[in-house]
Amino acid sequence: MSAFAETPVPYRPLVVFDFDHTLYDGDSGSHLVSWLIKRHAWRKLAALLAAPLLLPMVAWLPTRRYGISGFLWIGTFGTHRGQDMDRLIDRYVQANAASIRARLLPTALAVLHRHRNEGDRVLIATGAPPELARAILDFVAHEDLPVIGSLGEPFLGGYITGQHCHAANKMRMIWAAGYDQIAIAYSDSSADLPLLKSARQPVVVNPKRGCVAMFRRVLPPGTPILNWGCVDRAGEPVAAKTGQP
Repeated sequence: MSAFAETPVPYRPLVVFDFDHTLYDGDSGSHLVSWLIKRHAWRKLAALLAAPLLLPMVAWLPTRRYGISGFLWIGTFGTHRGQDMDRLIDRYVQANAASIRARLLPTALAVLHRHRNEGDRVLIATGAPPELARAILDFVAHEDLPVIGSLGEPFLGGYITGQHCHAANKMRMIWAAGYDQIAIAYSDSSADLPLLKSARQPVVVNPKRGCVAMFRRVLPPGTPILNWGCVDRAGEPVAAKTGQP
C-alpha cells in the first residue's frame, strides 16, 4: 500500500480533515480489521487468544501501532501482495456499503463540499489505511480526494502497520507529502493536537466529553468545539447544511 499526494498549489488554502469521528462516525480501521478477522473461525480464535496482550498495547499511545499491527496481521495472514490487500478493502467496502454510508456524517460532508466549492485544497489525513478512506469516499460518498493515512507493509505472510499516521507522525507525513501551511484543520482527537496547533484556524469536532476542557485550555481562545452528528460525543450542535452553530 502506498501513499497518495496531490500536486500542492501554494496559493489555495489547505484544509485538512481527520476521518474517524470527524467525517465518519466511528473507527473505520477497527471496523475493517474486525471484518477481516471475522471471515474465518480460526482468525477469531487467534484474535481472542491474543487480545489480552494486544488490547493494552492499542490503548497506550507509544505501543498503539504494535497492537493494531497484531490484530491486522491476524486478519490478513495469507495476504502477500499489496494488490491483494487493496482488493480485500474493496470487498469490505462493497459488502458493507449501507452501514458505512450510514456512518458518514452529513454535516461533515456539507462542510467538506463547501471548502471544495470555495476552491480550497482539501486533504484527508487519517490513522486508517489511505486505501480504506479513499474507497469509502469514492464508492460510498462519491468524493475523489487526496488521502494520507497509515501505511501497511507485508510481514511474515500478513500485513502490519509500517507507518502510523497518528499524533506527531501525522504532521511529519503531511509535510513529507509536500503540503505547506495549513489554513484550517478539523479533528476530534487529542492525538491530533499537533495538527490542530499547526493550523491557522483549528476546529474541534465531535470530541470526547472528557477532552473538552483540555482543548479549551491548550488551543487558542474562541476555537470552535462543534458536534457534527456523533450522538455520544460533545460539542455544540450545528446545522447540517452549513456546519455552523
